[in-house]
Amino acid sequence: MFTDDQRTGVVGVGYQGCDLDGFIGQLGREGVTMLVDVRLTPISRKRGFSKTALSAALTDAGIVYEHMRALGNPKWNRAAFGGSPAELGTARGIYAQSLYDDDARDCLERIALVAREQRVAVMCFEADEVRCHRDLVLEALRERFSYAISA
Repeated sequence: MFTDDQRTGVVGVGYQGCDLDGFIGQLGREGVTMLVDVRLTPISRKRGFSKTALSAALTDAGIVYEHMRALGNPKWNRAAFGGSPAELGTARGIYAQSLYDDDARDCLERIALVAREQRVAVMCFEADEVRCHRDLVLEALRERFSYAISA
């Protein structure tokens, strides 16, 4: 999701299949100045993508890192995102309801506020955005904050 001004707005990114340097290079080419990590637990078996290492590498590249745990998908709801269409629909519905929690709403508001002035990337692991909860984060931003972000 981009605004007319390609230096602002929000984009979703997954790091599946990426190496750290390539991932950060892509963020730079897209003009991202802030990355919001929406993993519940920001650890990874993939070198460089755990919270501390990723934050340091992004800082070196001039990109702000922010972990928003309140936007994470509970572990018990994750498997269904890779399941059948019915399982995916159920998992998406469960996650979408969590975005009405106060902490999640505060995070969405923060992203929308920053996205009015900067390019923000919402990140999780999954390459296929439809199979990732970040798709619902982006959808919630479009629906609730259309004054700040346009598709």
